[in-house]
Amino acid sequence: MIKILKKRIIPCLDIKDGRVVKGINFLDLVDAGDPVASARRYNEMGADELVFLDITATKEKRKTLTDLVEKVAKEVFIPLTVGGGIKSISDMQYILRAGADKISVNSAAVRNPSLVKEGAKIFGSQCIVGAVDASLKDDESGWDVYINGGSKKTSRDLVEWVQELEELGAGEILLTSMNRDGTKIGFDIEMLRAVTNVVNIPVIASGGAGKIEDFVEVFTKTDTDAALAASIFHFGEVAMSDLKNTLAENNIPVRIEESSDKNE
Repeated sequence: MIKILKKRIIPCLDIKDGRVVKGINFLDLVDAGDPVASARRYNEMGADELVFLDITATKEKRKTLTDLVEKVAKEVFIPLTVGGGIKSISDMQYILRAGADKISVNSAAVRNPSLVKEGAKIFGSQCIVGAVDASLKDDESGWDVYINGGSKKTSRDLVEWVQELEELGAGEILLTSMNRDGTKIGFDIEMLRAVTNVVNIPVIASGGAGKIEDFVEVFTKTDTDAALAASIFHFGEVAMSDLKNTLAENNIPVRIEESSDKNE
């Protein structure tokens, strides 16, 4: 009997100065609330996982806000992925001890790919998430990989880079379309297909969610394993229970709990 893995819905907490923020195309950030209260709410709403990204840690050349990670971790009983400013194995250990279940590496992985390999060897591939921010190339022939919170273009090609991340030992890919980020016009189906066609590890779609139908589309038109969103959840535009019920009605396997309606 083949076990069908359930698709995951993952709210994302982008953190700046200790607050949840959200912008469009990585710019024009606005305050979206307290991260601890937000984490508690998403746990109660029936989210499958939670992602915590300290989005300015790398640019500001500092470590992730571990005190805040500890407070968030105490509020959730679902897998917690933490990223931002993680540059070494000791940084990974620090974050895991603070309560994270997975480590997301982005800029540091591009600069030092061996960090992914070493992290996977020590903590296990399931613990290492290769986060990738990508934007359409000027000639539209593919996608460039960006680092430093989307502010610096690298020479890396997206499709080649995700394959390398898998070879290095990353357990999943968190793929963000910079072109779609915060636009609410739907996930980047073409980009997601390009990536899911070349890797065998789970891919999390990020960037562009604006309505429930966008989630139905991404799960029916691509082989992504999870969909991540921020503002539509932060500002109450989409209820987790409505989203999951609609997915189930469209024969998309999701985890539904009776408590999903709570506090929405």
